[in-house]
Amino acid sequence: MKTPKSLIRILSFSVLSLLSAWTAGCRSGKSSVTLAGSTAFQPFAEKLAERYMLIHPEIGVTVQGGGSAVGIQSALSGAADIGMADLVRLPAEAAELQPVTVAKDGIVIVVHPSNPLSGLTLDQIRGLFNGTIRNWKELGGSDAAVTVVSREAGSGTRTSFEQIVGGFSLTGDAIIQDSNGTIRETVANDASAVGYLSHGLLNEKIKALQVDGVDCTVEAIQAGRYSLVRPIFLLTRGAPTGAAAAFIEYVRSPDAQKVIGESGLIPAIQ
Repeated sequence: MKTPKSLIRILSFSVLSLLSAWTAGCRSGKSSVTLAGSTAFQPFAEKLAERYMLIHPEIGVTVQGGGSAVGIQSALSGAADIGMADLVRLPAEAAELQPVTVAKDGIVIVVHPSNPLSGLTLDQIRGLFNGTIRNWKELGGSDAAVTVVSREAGSGTRTSFEQIVGGFSLTGDAIIQDSNGTIRETVANDASAVGYLSHGLLNEKIKALQVDGVDCTVEAIQAGRYSLVRPIFLLTRGAPTGAAAAFIEYVRSPDAQKVIGESGLIPAIQ
C-alpha cells in the first residue's frame, strides 16, 4: 500500500516544525547543531554526536530522523543545520545544497533465520518486490506465501534500493515500515518475510542473503563486488559555518571514521 503524498507532506511538516521549535529553544543557551534525515544513518550520527559533545561540552548536538526527503527539506528550509541523506543520486531540489560524503553503506536483503535460501539474484529480488514471485517454493524455499516488507516513499534506503535494482514497481500489498529498525523487527517476527536495510543494522535476529553470489561485507563493498551500495551525505545550504562546519569536520576525522567503520558502515576516508 502506497503512503499518500498528503500524509508524507504532513509528516515532513511535523518533523520540520519540531526541529524549528527545538532549534529556537537551544539558541537561547549554548551553541547547537541540529541534524535531520536518514533513519539508516541516524543511530550512527547519534553515537558520533555523543562522542563529540564529550569533547565539546559547550556545543549541543541533536539528531532527528524522518528519512532522506526530510533531511533535504530540513537543510533547504533551515529547520536543521545539517541534513542527512543516503541516496545513490541526490534529487534536483538538492542542487542548492552542498553535499559531503561521510560514509558508504550496503543495502542488505534480509529474511527470517529459518529461511533456507542463502542468496538471490537481482532478477529474483525484482520478482519478490514487484509481486510476481508470490511463494518461496518458486525459489526453492518453503511452501509459504512471501511477505514483502519495504520502507515508505521518501526513504533514502527505498529510493536507493529501487534505483540500484531497477526495473520494478513495489507490489501493492507490501508492508510499509518507517525505519530500518522496524523492518528488522518485522522480518525477525515473520518466517515468510523479506525486506532490505542498512548492513550496519544487521543482527542475529535476521539473516542476510547474498546478492548474485556475493555477501554484503566491508571487503566486498570496498572492492566493488557487492552491487547494493549507496553513499551517506551530510548536506548544508551553502558552505557550512560555525558549529555545523566543526561537527562535519569531526565526522570526517580519523576518530569518527574509525567509529563509523567499527559500527558497520564503510568509512568515506580510508
